Amino acid sequence: MGRRRRFQPSRRRTPRLKGLPLNKIVPNVMTLLALCAGLTAIRYGLREEFEKAVMAIFLAAALDGLDGRVARMLKGTSQFGAELDSLSDFVCFGVTPAILLYLWTMNTAGGIGWALVLLYVVCCGLRLARFNTQLMGEKDLPSWAYNYFTGVPAPAAAGLVLLPMILSFEIAPEFFAKPPVVAVFLVGVAALMVSQLPTFSFKKMKVPNRAVLPLMVGIGVLAAFLVTNPWMTLGILGVIYIGTIPFGLRSFRKLEREAQQVAKEREAGEAELSPPDTGESGLGETDDTAKGQ
Repeated sequence: MGRRRRFQPSRRRTPRLKGLPLNKIVPNVMTLLALCAGLTAIRYGLREEFEKAVMAIFLAAALDGLDGRVARMLKGTSQFGAELDSLSDFVCFGVTPAILLYLWTMNTAGGIGWALVLLYVVCCGLRLARFNTQLMGEKDLPSWAYNYFTGVPAPAAAGLVLLPMILSFEIAPEFFAKPPVVAVFLVGVAALMVSQLPTFSFKKMKVPNRAVLPLMVGIGVLAAFLVTNPWMTLGILGVIYIGTIPFGLRSFRKLEREAQQVAKEREAGEAELSPPDTGESGLGETDDTAKGQ
């Protein structure tokens, strides 16, 4: 009889805990910081510290502009991050500016003031929902359309709708704080968000090599003005952005016409190269054949 083999328990490796890579966490943390900045702006508004509230919203906009770039740089993009970013945008650039304007002056307009505030928030939600659906079908867009948004994006809309408040910090506070003036901005910006107007997407624009140095100098000068006179500088930037909307529409239409012309020329060239129809396929019978059927 052979020796019996001793029972030896199998050595199993200790299972490793599955974790989330750091490159996927950092962009989401930045998005959460932007959300916290937007909610903090509401706190400042309740205390009637509107200058701090506006600065908190611009901080949220800066973080919102960086989180996507950081995610792409670290290769940490995810569906969770995209949904979180959309929800943060709705709070920071939809709900928060509307509440600030209502606390600032629109509460004196009664039910109409609240209705206009709701209009802005609803249009912001619709704009973000449309943007998410377009993002899913981004591969279907033509190459020349990637440098444009459809309508005004939510961060820019927040800056535009707060323009009366920003300008009131420096000039004519009695005029800009009137509910009819703020109502014009609420309705106008809400319409721009849900419109089909193409607006420049500065995220994907390329700067020519010869313009890099002047651009850097301009950014330095802009930073100096933001430090010395922030509210007037932000107000002027808002007015300049409004002025770019017609140029964006003109540029988009020009590229669209050029693309259509190229497509027509390509179709014409393919038609010339295709062999002539000899009628052997049965689709081009003569009149006598057709009468006999």
